[in-house]
Amino acid sequence: MKLEFKIKRFKELSTAELYQMLQLRSEVFIVEQNCVYQDIDGKDQKAIHVLGYLGDDLAAYCRLFDAGGYFDEASIGRVIVSPKHRDKKLGHDLMQVAIASVAKEFNQTNITISAQQYLQKFYEGHGFVQTSEMYLEDDIPHIEMKKQ
Repeated sequence: MKLEFKIKRFKELSTAELYQMLQLRSEVFIVEQNCVYQDIDGKDQKAIHVLGYLGDDLAAYCRLFDAGGYFDEASIGRVIVSPKHRDKKLGHDLMQVAIASVAKEFNQTNITISAQQYLQKFYEGHGFVQTSEMYLEDDIPHIEMKKQ
């Protein structure tokens, strides 16, 4: 089964889509990673949301920002694949759609991300290069990466 993507601005999200998105982010970023932090950060309203569905199940998600919305360049964040779908390599499809959507929605090709360090090779496979030393974000090792 192939991911079906919905790309929406915040105000276009249905209540059910918003709930699924926040539930998945909480499941992984807060519970699975045992990280107490404020996921609902007031930035969702400025983002474009990429939701990848397998049937009715939200299997993959990320959010996109125009230049200046998060970093000086456009950015992709909250990249996530549901734990029950990680064996399907859906992250690659998600990143391809996210990168293409940044170009389409914002007319940008320069993208900056704050990547969890253990995913460095994954992001390098999508053209990103490390541009900072490791830093802790919510007690998790991260690196800044850029794609030109």
